[in-house]
Amino acid sequence: MSLVTMVNMRKEFGKTVALDDFSLTIPEGSLVSLLGPSGCGKTTALRILAGLLKPDKGRTMFDSVDVSATPASQRDIGMVFQAYSLFPNMSARSNVEFGLRTRKMAADQIKKKVDDIFEIIGLGEHQNKYPFQLSGGQQQRVALARAIVIRPKVLLLDEPLSALDAQVRNQLRDEIRRVQLEFGITTLFVTHDQEEAMTISDQVGVMHQGRLLQIDKPQIVYDLPANPIVARFVGAMNEIPVQIGGSKVTLFGETFDIAPRSQLSPSSNSHLALVRPEALTLSRGTSQGGRATVLRSSFLGATSLVHVKLDSGTQISVHLSAHAALEFPAGQTVSVQANGPQILVASQ
Repeated sequence: MSLVTMVNMRKEFGKTVALDDFSLTIPEGSLVSLLGPSGCGKTTALRILAGLLKPDKGRTMFDSVDVSATPASQRDIGMVFQAYSLFPNMSARSNVEFGLRTRKMAADQIKKKVDDIFEIIGLGEHQNKYPFQLSGGQQQRVALARAIVIRPKVLLLDEPLSALDAQVRNQLRDEIRRVQLEFGITTLFVTHDQEEAMTISDQVGVMHQGRLLQIDKPQIVYDLPANPIVARFVGAMNEIPVQIGGSKVTLFGETFDIAPRSQLSPSSNSHLALVRPEALTLSRGTSQGGRATVLRSSFLGATSLVHVKLDSGTQISVHLSAHAALEFPAGQTVSVQANGPQILVASQ
């Protein structure tokens, strides 16, 4: 295990700035996810950390050791990619043994470590099969085992689940977290999938245009986004035109404090309230709140999203229990209320 630090990284590809003054700390034994849209720089950061790319500026530290000039082969890193990258002419067991053999470990030690890791990932009965005989999820488990069996200082996961179907992805996501906790490996997980990042991470970092906008515990990033960019990217968000006055905002006929993380332009007279679907409630009739008409409901299992159209024409979604959503059929006139005390606001 290692404390990993990346300091003031900058990386350009021609005129494109992939990383701009990027700094990141991964505490020893923790799992940190970098989350962001394609092209935000998250994979570039991972490849620099691995030693596969050289930054134009910045340092990489493992504990107190500067490894910026250390080749990838000497950084003691395990990596799992989106592509399984297994040797097709080797059995699953031989693939997992490969890293240990290159380290010239004794045969009895190799046997014990590989036996243990196959038990941990639950593929003991498949260890003599070749990659083409394994499902996608099984191949990715083998790739994970190969990366972990060498007990690296740092584990790097570059969108390892994106090629899998939803059910297998969820199972393997939980498996990655379980194994990471069991071995206590310092881990960087790169993904564009919000649910993946929020579910398994100790901390989530949200990137945009090469910069790390916020890094914190998943619930804090979700509940207290650092700015509207983070708020819009993490989770569903309604954007509702509002009027502001001083430090207050009027929404659905009620006055709320403007959240400190809001971004307001002095030159703009057009503003949006950013409100999550679960921060809204519906009631029958129009006695209070904002008047709206129910369009439809999206059933999500235990919960539903009720889609409504405000009299202003703006369409928003309200997150309710599936049972409560049944009370609001399409076409019904309803009132929408927001739960305060603060509202995040952004200028258009």
